[in-house]
Amino acid sequence: MAKRTSPVSATATDDASAVACRPDHTDPGHYTAHAIDRAFKANLARLTNGISPAGVAGITFNWLAHLAVSPGKQIELAEKYNRKFARLWQYSLHNAINPDSAPCIDPLPTDKRFAGAAWQKWPWNVMSQSFLLTQQWWHNATTDVDGLSDEDEKVMSFILRQILDHAAPSNFIATNPEILAATLEQGGMNLVRGLEHLAEDAQLMLAGKKPAGAENFKVGRDVAVTPGKVVYRNHLIELIQYAPTTPKVYAEPVLIVPAWIMKYYILDLSAHNSLVKYLVDQGHTVFMVSWRNPTSDDRDLGMEDYRTLGVMAALDAVSAIVPNRKIHAVGYCLGGTLMSIAAAAMARDGDDRLASLTSFATQIDFTEAGELMYFVRESEVSYLESMMWDQGFLDGYQMAGAFQILRSNDLIWSRLAQEYLLGERQEMNDLMAWNADLTRMPYKMHSEYLRGLFLDNNLAAGRHMVDGTPVNLADIRLPVFAVGTVKDHVAPWRSVYKITFHPATDVTFVLTSGGHNAGIVSEPGHPHRSFQISTKKAGDRYVDPDNWQQTTPHHEGSWWPEWQKWLATGSNGQVAPPAIGNSARGYAVLEDAPGSYVHQQ
Repeated sequence: MAKRTSPVSATATDDASAVACRPDHTDPGHYTAHAIDRAFKANLARLTNGISPAGVAGITFNWLAHLAVSPGKQIELAEKYNRKFARLWQYSLHNAINPDSAPCIDPLPTDKRFAGAAWQKWPWNVMSQSFLLTQQWWHNATTDVDGLSDEDEKVMSFILRQILDHAAPSNFIATNPEILAATLEQGGMNLVRGLEHLAEDAQLMLAGKKPAGAENFKVGRDVAVTPGKVVYRNHLIELIQYAPTTPKVYAEPVLIVPAWIMKYYILDLSAHNSLVKYLVDQGHTVFMVSWRNPTSDDRDLGMEDYRTLGVMAALDAVSAIVPNRKIHAVGYCLGGTLMSIAAAAMARDGDDRLASLTSFATQIDFTEAGELMYFVRESEVSYLESMMWDQGFLDGYQMAGAFQILRSNDLIWSRLAQEYLLGERQEMNDLMAWNADLTRMPYKMHSEYLRGLFLDNNLAAGRHMVDGTPVNLADIRLPVFAVGTVKDHVAPWRSVYKITFHPATDVTFVLTSGGHNAGIVSEPGHPHRSFQISTKKAGDRYVDPDNWQQTTPHHEGSWWPEWQKWLATGSNGQVAPPAIGNSARGYAVLEDAPGSYVHQQ
């Protein structure tokens, strides 16, 4: 008879086996294998524009597997296909008799590909209707699949939408009536110009230069021209203090921290749409952080370095130049997230130098961060980390590619059709030229940002560490002014709206027309601008974003005057303008604005 093993000895044996089977991270072979994997993924990532093939394959297989064991869903899709085919056939027959017959499907309000008059005529209308019905069918195929998570459904639907957008009839000469008409009318010269544009763009890209037309917006000559001085510089930032234009200024200075994913002069474009100039002309003393464009040598700069060398160093400088005054802190996008972290840490530590906190298109809770989350999954983050580990940074072109995919119709396919097939160059403006002035993100910081804030949502959960101790956004007791934009694909406004969760301080929330950039650069006099604004007092009941949007009045024009009025209300009167810099305290004038860091490529 076999000897019986006691439960205790069996458990001990099992545990020993488990330990023995664990990977030995001290084994040199493990590190060699890991290095090979990283190097392989880093090179592959450059070919795939940072999109993980394994991630896409995994989601696709997951969808197909769940669809394969859902016969009811398959039957439903077959019925939908037959109905859509019948509708298209019926529409084709009716349209042949009556060209004004109503379409069987309308595009989404944001889809302008088939809005032209030529698309309303046979056979192009049938072609566009077929495409839209196909697009709708694939959406049905990737949603409401039993057992597939909502997140995977959204990602799979997004992937297939990108594939379909690539194959849209508007992207090809033979299936786009507008391009065909232009080609016949111009004898093909539109295609000749398009080839010239393509060759020029390829040459500029290979040379690492900005796109055609951007040379008309030179930094310091055409944009970023508000007069000021660089009064502080460290390895990560330059601090610009702008010259006053009024005999008196508000007592409290304004410190603006832009995102380092962009050059600071998004807020100081041309004279007519510069937020900096607007504030200075209204009597505010304005300081601006200009971030260094990191290189591979800066690979180990982390989020804490950006807080200490960025926000805190700038606050120290402003406090020395304008002593005994509280500071209106302003952050844009990622800069607003960092400023919120700094404000929470200051509140925790009893540092009361801030008078208020303003955030533009800023997220502090990343649970609903929109379609950008499709690129922030474990597979994608690990893949990007391999590429950043090899380079030491995430390149601006690699970031721009991800943002363009989110709006591929507008930013990729429509532009390619216009410039390369119609041969018409899109006229460059200051905002577009700024958008082409790309920056990089250090390896360590971007990895911490993607994992800690996006994947793990540590800031909203109270787990984000500053000086070895977690910070809590609820510790902030400053008046808050937060701006979201209706068409933001980077920081969706409903995610930005989460700042109104704050229970213990007044939060003024503005929702403005436009997108992540154009909605913020919304100067007075800009046509077709509108906004909604309300203040949630400390202790007020929470209003969900949809109800807030439905019940809050609309106002025509720019939101800038409302913000300036809010800043003025939070100030202690007006005083004589402070001196530029303070050499006695180590903040001597170094050079004229816009400084040196903004020119780094």
